[in-house]
Amino acid sequence: MTLQKEFTSHKDDFSIVPVLVGALSESKEQEYGRLLSKYLADPSNLFIISSDFCHWGQRFRYTYYDESQGEIYRSIEHLDKMGMSIIEQLDPISFTNYLKKYRNTICGRHPIGVLLNAVAELRKSGLEMNFSFLNYAQSSQCRNWQDSSVSYAAGALIVH
Repeated sequence: MTLQKEFTSHKDDFSIVPVLVGALSESKEQEYGRLLSKYLADPSNLFIISSDFCHWGQRFRYTYYDESQGEIYRSIEHLDKMGMSIIEQLDPISFTNYLKKYRNTICGRHPIGVLLNAVAELRKSGLEMNFSFLNYAQSSQCRNWQDSSVSYAAGALIVH
């Protein structure tokens, strides 16, 4: 995780500070979550976590398919929405377990993990938060093994 001060931008009444998150272990997600939690608690800060969700298809080397969900695109949606539901619960351990079980190709899984761990740290002090996904889409509806798709979701964390 790198905080690069030279790339800090000042726009109007706030600063944009990019934080790049690469591949992290669970313990590093927890550590960085703890470090960033005080900034998340500060209402003058805005966090934007960017991630897409499932990259499905042979070209992505990921073709998880639960036939009980119907067509492939419905299985992908079900898989993504399981992960989204866990994120909405703000439970970093369950999110890590979900990723281990399904290996969903969520590119921003580590930034999401850092955020969830920052939230977990703040909840210890009684700060209340909730997360809701606002939209979900897929780049295409996969119906056969030659198709491919990338899923997208947008959500918001509200700190009370």
